[in-house]
Amino acid sequence: MSTTLTDTPQPVSPAAPVETQYRVLGAISVSHFLNDLMQSLMISIYPLFKSNFDLSFAQIGLITLCFQLTASILQPLIGQAIDRRPMPYSLVLGMGFTFSGLITLAFAPSYGFLLAGAAMVGIGSSIFHPESSRVARMASGKRPGLAQSIFQVGGNGGSAAGPLLAALIVIPHGQVSISWFSAAALLAMVVLFFVGRWATVQHRKPKTARHLPPVDLSRSMRLWILFGLLTLMFSKFLYLASMNNYLTFYLMHRFELPVQSAQLHLFILLFAVAAGTLMGGPIGDRIGRQRVIWLSILGVAPFTLLLPHMGLEVQSILLLVIGFVLASAFPAMVVYAQELFPNRIGAVSGLFFGFAFGTAGIGAALLGQFADHFGIDTLIFYCSFLPLIGVIALLLPDLREVPASSPT
Repeated sequence: MSTTLTDTPQPVSPAAPVETQYRVLGAISVSHFLNDLMQSLMISIYPLFKSNFDLSFAQIGLITLCFQLTASILQPLIGQAIDRRPMPYSLVLGMGFTFSGLITLAFAPSYGFLLAGAAMVGIGSSIFHPESSRVARMASGKRPGLAQSIFQVGGNGGSAAGPLLAALIVIPHGQVSISWFSAAALLAMVVLFFVGRWATVQHRKPKTARHLPPVDLSRSMRLWILFGLLTLMFSKFLYLASMNNYLTFYLMHRFELPVQSAQLHLFILLFAVAAGTLMGGPIGDRIGRQRVIWLSILGVAPFTLLLPHMGLEVQSILLLVIGFVLASAFPAMVVYAQELFPNRIGAVSGLFFGFAFGTAGIGAALLGQFADHFGIDTLIFYCSFLPLIGVIALLLPDLREVPASSPT
C-alpha cells in the first residue's frame, strides 16, 4: 500500500473549474444514509442476537470483527483499483452484497449464519465507500471539505437512525423483520445506478487541474503525516467502537434501563455524530483542516473523561457533546490526506475507510473480551482516556500555509 501512496503525482491537464454538484452529492449522501442505516441496524440488534443465540460479549465482538475485517481489508485494494480504472457502476454491485447480507441475517438459523451475513454486509461496504468517496470528490468543485461532509453525514445519519428503527421495528417484531429493510438496499441500488451514469460521463471529460502536494514535503514526510493521521483515527474509532457496541449494555447495567430506552441514548450519540460530521468539512475549508483535527480529537477528552462519573441525565448531555466534537475530525482527516496524495483519491479513501472499519472491528472483539473479564463499567472508564492521543494532532502542518505548486 505504501508503494501506491508514495508514487510521485503527475500534473494533469488544466480545465475549467467544476462547480459543486449538489444534486450528485445529495444522491451519494442518501445512498450513504441507506448503506450505513443497514449496517447500524445490525449492530443495534445485538441484544436480540445475544438472547436468541445465547451469545457472550466476545461472540458479539466477533460478529463486528467479521463485518469490519471484510470491509477494512478489501477497501484499500478496491481504492487502488479504481484509481487505475474507475468503476462507477460497482456501487450497485456493492449494494447487492448488502442486500444479500440482510436477508441472511434475517433468517439465520445459527451463529455461523450471523457471521456469514455480517461478512456480506462488510463486502458491500468495502465496494461502496472508496468509489462513492471518489465520486464525492469529483462533484466537490472548490469545496472538498463541504463535499466530504455532505457525503459522510449521510452515513452518520443512517448510523443514527439504525438504533431508533431497531427499537421501533426489529425488537418488537423479531429477527425476521430485518428482511423488511432489504427494500432500502434496493432503493439505494436504483439511486446508485444514476450516480454511476453521471460519474461515467465525467470520466470521459478532460481532467480538472489538481493541487499537488506542498513543495517542501518529501515523500517520507508525507508518510509520517499519514501515519500520524492513522494514529489519530485509531483513538477516535476505538473510542467510538466502545460506545457503538457496548453503550447499550453499559446503560442497561449501570442504570437498569430497558433495551429500548438504552437504544434511544445510543441514538442521541449517533445523531450528534451526524451533526458533527456535517460541520467538520466546511469548517476545515474555512479555518484549516489541521486545526479542526486537533480541536476535535484532543478537545473532546475532558468530556469523555467526565462521562463515566456522571448520572444518566448529565451523560445524555455529554453524549451529545462527545458525538458532535469527535465526529467533526473525520471529514477533515480524509480531505487532508487527499490533499497530500491528490492523484490517489481512491487509495487514500479506501485506506482511511478501511482503517476505520478495521479499528472498529478488531477493537470491538478485544473490547468484548475485556468486558467479559473486567466488566462493562471498567471498559467504558478506560476507553475514556483514548482521546488524549489527540495530542499528536498538534504536530500536523497546516497545508494552507504552504503553496502547492510542483510535485516533489
